[in-house]
Amino acid sequence: MHVLDVVVVGAGLVGASFALALAGDTSVAIVEARGPLPEPQTDGWDSRVYAVSPGNAEWLGKLGVWQRLPQERLQRVERMCIYGDQAHAKLEFSAYDSGLRELAWILESRALQRELHAGLASAGHVTVMSAARCASITWERDAASLTLSDGRMLKARLIVGADGADSWVREQMGVSASTHEYLQRGVVANFAIARPHNGTAFQWFRPDGVLALLPLPGARVSMVWSAMEGRARDLLDASESVLAAQVTDASQRALGELSLITPAAAFPLRRQRIERFVEPRAALIGDAAHNIHPLAGQGVNLGFRDARVLTAVLRSRGARRDCGDYPLLRRYERARREDIAALDHATDGLEKLFASPAVWMAGLRNAGMGALDTQALLKNLLVRHAAA
Repeated sequence: MHVLDVVVVGAGLVGASFALALAGDTSVAIVEARGPLPEPQTDGWDSRVYAVSPGNAEWLGKLGVWQRLPQERLQRVERMCIYGDQAHAKLEFSAYDSGLRELAWILESRALQRELHAGLASAGHVTVMSAARCASITWERDAASLTLSDGRMLKARLIVGADGADSWVREQMGVSASTHEYLQRGVVANFAIARPHNGTAFQWFRPDGVLALLPLPGARVSMVWSAMEGRARDLLDASESVLAAQVTDASQRALGELSLITPAAAFPLRRQRIERFVEPRAALIGDAAHNIHPLAGQGVNLGFRDARVLTAVLRSRGARRDCGDYPLLRRYERARREDIAALDHATDGLEKLFASPAVWMAGLRNAGMGALDTQALLKNLLVRHAAA
């Protein structure tokens, strides 16, 4: 049986980008349980959007993906305004003040997924296996054998799990995950706005959760409201007019009257800490390796940085070195630990800080937000890290 260099399990944004990055001089197969992708939106707007950092946008450009995205459906974030739960607490970030063109790009999930898969279809040395389910992995000294549910078998030097928070590959590796359920849902929907957003992303820390409005092209925004289960259910059950009125009020009418343009949907929020990312012949990337609260909008960016680092490690191994070599994979794990841990602690700490009902905590968190807003150097350091 022919032995591949890498088999990637999971063809979401992170797995597909990683496989595409390796295409050319590395033999790759990518296995995805889902069937054909849905067509990208052409008139309406995808309710699931991502804020992609400038560094990751540049990387996607090097893969030939970014330039194929419909440019009229991309939106720069040039400014971010964050409000605490007291009137005086405000924190602003500006791309201009940090010497950047943008803080992030807002784009639709489905459009990016489509272009990544189009790139895989035309790339050399990549085998795409859709609607294929994994059955078992046999770990061997010089390779790993992946058996699919239909009996087909793939043999590779390295198996990469990009199969999400409930990763099957992680389970086969024997790696445990410490999971904390926030008992919250991220409610998403898109709205038409009455006042221009001017490329500004807004975020409000509220007693009933964290509300974010992300700019879309034209007079539109995308909402992510991270709310406790009961509040999330109320938002999902509300009529279009009631939901629009509630978001208008919760956003302090910063963008005027809002009107709903896509139905609300929701996804559960959790935090996962993975004890290790690699084993001999196996590595984890994306949500298989970490899950953080979405209040910073950095989940997919962490995953793309995983893919970038693992690609760089594998490409630097030399022509003769086995890409499933454990000391080689440990280089990837060590390189990613600090970035992942920093964002994990920051987002979890912020969630706990603003979820506390204690009066003294309210004063502390809002005063801290105001103090940070005066520290230009520290703010620029935070922006530079998020932009990578």
